[in-house]
Amino acid sequence: MPELTVSNMTIEAMNGFLEGSLVGHLGIEILEVGDGFVKGRMPLDERTRQPQGALHGGASLAFAETLGGVGSAYYLDLEKQFPIGVEINANHIRAVTAGHVYGTATALHLGKRTHVWEIKIVDEQGRLTCASRFTQTIIDVGVTQDG
Repeated sequence: MPELTVSNMTIEAMNGFLEGSLVGHLGIEILEVGDGFVKGRMPLDERTRQPQGALHGGASLAFAETLGGVGSAYYLDLEKQFPIGVEINANHIRAVTAGHVYGTATALHLGKRTHVWEIKIVDEQGRLTCASRFTQTIIDVGVTQDG
C-alpha cells in the first residue's frame, strides 16, 4: 500500500485536500512543491484584508504556516506522522491592498522530530511584504501532545 504523502499527490489533489479548511476559506492555493520548497498564492479580498483595506497580518501568518506545513508533509507518511506548528514569527514589511501575494517556503532544518521553514511573501511586483520563520514538531499518529 502506498504511503499517503504530499510528495505523491498532484497539485490538484493537494489543493482539494486543503479546500475544506481555513486554507480553502482564505483562497490559498499551492502552486508547486518540491524537495525543500513550497510555492503558493493567496488573494487579497474580503477574506484576507483588514478593515482598512490592506492584507491582514493574521492572513499572512496563516499563509506562511500553510506553506511550511505542506512542506513538512512532503517528507512524512501522513498515515504515521503529521506536523504540528509550535512557533511562528513574522515581520510585516510592506502593505498590499490588491491582487495576490505569493509565498515561497524554504526548508532550513528537516530533523526527525522538528522542521524549520523560512517563508517569504511577496506582492505581484516581487517586493517583500512579509518574512516569517515557522517551527513544527513531528507527531506520531495516535500519540497525544501535551504542552
